[in-house]
Amino acid sequence: MSNDHEVPKDDHEEHSLKEKISGLGQKIIGEVEMIGGILTGDPNTAAEGEFNIEVGDAREELEEDLESSKPPHGETAEDEA
Repeated sequence: MSNDHEVPKDDHEEHSLKEKISGLGQKIIGEVEMIGGILTGDPNTAAEGEFNIEVGDAREELEEDLESSKPPHGETAEDEA
């Protein structure tokens, strides 16, 4: 028997909290490294921090693009699995 009270599933994939904050986490690590490099006078650590900030920005942009994009040729996420 079918249940008339079933809630239809969304077509959107559920994304874990880890996936959503990965770019933010990368940026926070970069900020800490940059500050540490400045405080210790280590230009390499400061530069690595700046790099991690840029990587965090890129990850956030990519995650947003992936969430908003549709699978090619009308495929669904279930078809890919």
